[in-house]
Amino acid sequence: MLAPLPSDPATIRRVAFLGTPGIAVPALNALLEASASAGWTVTHVVSGADKRRGRGSATSPTPVKQAALDGGMEPTAIFVDVEDLLSAHLEAPIDLAVVVAFGKLIRPHVLAHIPMVNIHFSDLPRWRGAAPVERAILAGDDHSAVVLMTVAEGLDEGDVWARRELPIGDSDSLVDLWGRMASIGAELLVETMQTGFVTPTPQTGEVVYAHKLTSDDRRLEWTRPADELARVLRVGGAWTTFRGDRFKIHEAEVVGGFDARPGTLDGVLVATGEGALRLDVVQPAGKARMDAAAWANGAQPNGERFGE
Repeated sequence: MLAPLPSDPATIRRVAFLGTPGIAVPALNALLEASASAGWTVTHVVSGADKRRGRGSATSPTPVKQAALDGGMEPTAIFVDVEDLLSAHLEAPIDLAVVVAFGKLIRPHVLAHIPMVNIHFSDLPRWRGAAPVERAILAGDDHSAVVLMTVAEGLDEGDVWARRELPIGDSDSLVDLWGRMASIGAELLVETMQTGFVTPTPQTGEVVYAHKLTSDDRRLEWTRPADELARVLRVGGAWTTFRGDRFKIHEAEVVGGFDARPGTLDGVLVATGEGALRLDVVQPAGKARMDAAAWANGAQPNGERFGE
C-alpha cells in the first residue's frame, strides 16, 4: 500500500527532497524559492554521499546537497540514507517527498509511510529506468516528455499527475535536453503542488526500458549510418580507437559519404555505413580536446581506419 499524495494543497506543509545530480537541482531550488509564498518548508534532503575529489582527502558534496546548503538548510537536515528520512517522518510527519534522479531504491515500507512523487524525464511508459533521455536520443525519438508520477514499488510504474511534452531536435545534445527538462519539471512540480494531487492518469501503451548506458553503447561502430553515429555523439562520451589507443570524438557533423570502407579517414572525414562524419572536436589518448583539423594536420591519418 502506498501513502496517498495530498489532494488539498493547504495540507502540504512539510516537504522532503530526494535527489543527487545537477538535473535535480532546479526542482529543489524551485521548492525553496516558492516556500515563502506557498506555505511549505523543505525540512529534509536525502542525497548521495560526499565524494573525494582529486588525489587528496578533500571531499565534495553532491550538486543537490550543495544546493540545499546554499539555500540555507542545516547540514543536520541532509541525509544519505532514506531510513533516516523515515525516522524523521515518524517523529514529525512529512506531507510530501519529491524524488528527482535519486538513483537509489526506495523500499516499500518507506513508500507506505511517506507520500512520494517523482519527476521523470520521459514519455512514460516509454523509457522507464535509469537513462531515459539518453535512450530517447539514441533511438532517434522526435519528442519526449516530463511527467510527475507517483513513486510506486515497480520501476517507474506509478500513475501520472502531470505531463508536458517537448520536441527533440536533430542537434539536441543530452546536456541541452537535461537543461530544458529540469526546468520544465520544476515548473510542473510547483504548479501541481499548488493545485493539489487530484486526478491521476494510469500509464498506458507499450513499456520500453531505458537501461543504463555502458561503454559499449558509446563505442562508434563505423558500419552504422552516419546519422545513428551522430546520436551517440549527442549523448556524449563517444569513442573509437586509432593506432591502437582509445580516441574520443566530441563533435562532428553528418555529411555526404565517400567511396571507402567504413571507418576510413580522409583528413577530418570518416566514412560510415551510410554517409560520412566530418570531425570537429576530438581527443586523442592522453591529450586534451582539440580542433579536429589541427589533429589531422599533425597525425596525417589519410587512408587509415578508426577501430582497427
